[in-house]
Amino acid sequence: MGVPLYNRDLSWLSFNYRVLQMAADQQVPLYERIKFLSIFSSNLDEFFRVRMPAVLAINKVLEKDNDAGSDETLTSETLSEVLQEINRQQQEYGQIFTGTILPVLLQQQVHLYYNEPLQASHQTFTKNYFLTTILAYLQPVWLDGKHKKLFLENNALYIAVTLIPQNNPETQRYVIVNIPAALPRFQTLPAQEGIYYIAFLDDIIRTHLDYVFPGYTVHSCHSVKLTRNAEMDMDEIKGDILEEVETFIRKRELGVPTRFLYDAAIPLPLLHFMAQQFDVQSDELVMGGRYHNLKDLADLPVPAGLTNAFYPKTIPADNNTAANTDRLLHLIQQQDLLVHLPYQRYDHILRFFNEAAIDPDAEEIYVTLYRIASGSQIAQALISAARNGKRVTVFVELKARFDEANNIRWSKKMKDAGVKLVYSIPGMKVHAKTALVKRRRGYHWDYSGLIATGNFNESTARFYTDHVLFTSHAGITREMELLFLYLQSREQPAAYSFLNFEHLLVAQFNMADRFTSLIDREITHAKEGRPAHIIIKINNLQERAMIVKLYEASQAGVQIDLIVRSINCLVPHVPESSNIRVIRIVDRYLEHARVFIFHNNSQEELYMGSADWMNRNLHRRIEVCVPVYSPALQQQLKDIVALQLKDSSNAQQAIQAYVQNIM
Repeated sequence: MGVPLYNRDLSWLSFNYRVLQMAADQQVPLYERIKFLSIFSSNLDEFFRVRMPAVLAINKVLEKDNDAGSDETLTSETLSEVLQEINRQQQEYGQIFTGTILPVLLQQQVHLYYNEPLQASHQTFTKNYFLTTILAYLQPVWLDGKHKKLFLENNALYIAVTLIPQNNPETQRYVIVNIPAALPRFQTLPAQEGIYYIAFLDDIIRTHLDYVFPGYTVHSCHSVKLTRNAEMDMDEIKGDILEEVETFIRKRELGVPTRFLYDAAIPLPLLHFMAQQFDVQSDELVMGGRYHNLKDLADLPVPAGLTNAFYPKTIPADNNTAANTDRLLHLIQQQDLLVHLPYQRYDHILRFFNEAAIDPDAEEIYVTLYRIASGSQIAQALISAARNGKRVTVFVELKARFDEANNIRWSKKMKDAGVKLVYSIPGMKVHAKTALVKRRRGYHWDYSGLIATGNFNESTARFYTDHVLFTSHAGITREMELLFLYLQSREQPAAYSFLNFEHLLVAQFNMADRFTSLIDREITHAKEGRPAHIIIKINNLQERAMIVKLYEASQAGVQIDLIVRSINCLVPHVPESSNIRVIRIVDRYLEHARVFIFHNNSQEELYMGSADWMNRNLHRRIEVCVPVYSPALQQQLKDIVALQLKDSSNAQQAIQAYVQNIM
């Protein structure tokens, strides 16, 4: 009998459905609900770019050989189940948007034109905007075989137009018209009788499109969008990695189709004609509505004076211990510190790098960067440090999906300033979030380490929940130095198998084995009649061996609490998981922290770090988890996790209050 495992793609879709449910929640402020609609749409686009290619490919293999494929959660029915679930969610999306959001907007004196013609009183304004601005960006392409074949850009918006020649009304011609991405998706129109009007750019174009085609009658317009495969294999990059990653980025935008999204009202002859024109297979055709790329709803204009449209503004608390010291690096030598984002200020992380850049005793700085903020103050501090004579070594992961171009841009800037750049290791990604500062203090060195559950990224720190540990613990910081020495080698882990990490858990060195032994210890406690409890908070749980081990612990009597934000392939409510509770938190902030708590007969061990429990994290990446040794800091993490387990619907608000009080 096989191990019960839930399909990862259906699990991810269930996470995105929770995002959609937030848009339906009347307790959530109006424009925040609209933002959740935007996030849902953006997530679904990424699913089609990244996961759908794998589902389609494996489905084709399974159709030929029912025993093929390495993912035992995939069956020949998976594709149809995925598409059915997506269709169900899209139907509900439409019901939420048209049935609740638009009416509530109207109650607030905001009229968003949606599936309706623009009023004549607005068309003078929109015609002027069309003629003076939009026309400069329109690039209609005739689909008649006589003109150059159109290449549909990835996730760009188009209108398929059916034209009837006025001198030959028995015939039809087809044209594709782009909806310019360079222009705002929404246009505010003149207010009337106190009503604030907003129109989609799409509808303004549709309304005045006859101007573009003199001698023709515009018979119909239907929205279409093509999504392309973004899952490029960068594992075996060789040679100049900067050039090769830049080449991969360009190739990604030319990827094969994975979804052709079309307006459900489109005539079948036109749909089949376009599928043939753009090399789209039948299983890549996905029916949608009149409007696509509704991720743009995040930019919906907000009328002045609209109250209670957003979450109340919160001011991150200070970590008073850090805020009240003049020299953060000195303080770290005296005690460990923990910052909880976004509930506390990110300033303390910025100070760590800024002080290192100008401290006369600081001689060496090491850091791993996975997703660099577009306007990164941290990268700027590293540039200043190098120009100030520090030896700065930065490992930049150039294969961080969808952030490659930005990482490359900053890499070039840092290299020009004298920073030593270390690039991706072939065959793996470095996902660890670590930094180390070495200062010469007389005849010895002191070490200040920084280990986080999330990226060193000021932008995402405003809405990702993460924890950041500052420590000078001798064992931890010396092992961090060993890790950075290894990363500079750019060798596979096997070549450095002699590295012995006693404090840090490092994939691919000791992480999987240590987590397994920690679970085994709880199993032993349970079998010998002692209390046994495991609490794990991660983004994704998919790695089979870890799931099997959790099932084993559950059956031995270990109480297990899991907070899994996104993918969860462990099946609850089956005999194997009778002692396992799984919750998912979707709220104002994106839950991103990874925390692991092992009861150990009341001698708790607690770890935090970058690693989810997925195949890629434990076996194909460099990840780091760090033990939290300070009893006071352990208590903070335990209290925060307890609040999340107690009431997931109000957990983030409760944590905000808790953090304010402990500081």
